[in-house]
Amino acid sequence: MPELPEVQTIVSDLGKILPGLSVRDVWTDWSKIIKSPKTFGGFKKEIAGKKFLSVERKGKNILMHLSGGKTLLIHQKMTGHMLYGNWKFEKGKWEATRPGPLRDDPQNRFIHLVFDLSNGRQLALSDVRKFAKVLVFETDKLGELKDLKDIGPDPLEKTFTFKKFKEILSSKRGLIKEVLTKQEIISGVGNIYASEILWEAGVYPFRKMETIKEDELKKIYNATRKILKEGVRLRGDSVVDYRDPFGKKGEYQGFHKAYKREGEKCGKKDGGIIERKKKGGRSSFFCPVHQL
Repeated sequence: MPELPEVQTIVSDLGKILPGLSVRDVWTDWSKIIKSPKTFGGFKKEIAGKKFLSVERKGKNILMHLSGGKTLLIHQKMTGHMLYGNWKFEKGKWEATRPGPLRDDPQNRFIHLVFDLSNGRQLALSDVRKFAKVLVFETDKLGELKDLKDIGPDPLEKTFTFKKFKEILSSKRGLIKEVLTKQEIISGVGNIYASEILWEAGVYPFRKMETIKEDELKKIYNATRKILKEGVRLRGDSVVDYRDPFGKKGEYQGFHKAYKREGEKCGKKDGGIIERKKKGGRSSFFCPVHQL
């Protein structure tokens, strides 16, 4: 987390807010979050005074294009989420100035990076585990960044056809769920949505790639597009700590068919009970009846 729908929700919201605003100041209490330039002082110098031009998503990366030919890249990693509002710094911590999710939801209190904006508001990064990654790079050289050049195609792009999907996966080996979640193969899919996709497609998550037939690949492809679009429509999944820029939960967690549903009856009404199996530190959720 967050995965493609969560990042897209943040990007869509911030894309309506940030363009035209400029950065007045930057604060952090965790300079390790900044990967480029090498120092926070250098980062602050690069950002201060810059105007936001546009916001877009590449895989799980948020790209904020700035004036002066610079781009701010933020990867929220496991527990990070971007917030927009007003905070005051008191007694060594930030607190939102108004009642509501930004102030009252404990998942929004782990603020480690704050941008003061020209409209008097702030853009903040809350990240309980402090794994997030932030850097500034030249916009016209973004293609050189390992973060972007080594990721696979976006499954929601119009150019992501079944033909392309089949070509990508035809040479891959390993287990289908592991392949779906490798960012260098297909970008944006993580543990939650992979479980939901394979439940929808009726494919066992631990099937070896070489055993999957073309008609099953087609079902996986269709399920991938369907599930991710639904995730975006429902503004992401807040089963754990993801929140949108206003500190609110997404709604997709209320529509899970497999993820975190172990012990419950399968929604296909096939007599199956959702099971959980752990491999490589990650849990997979599936129906033992229809996922073959």
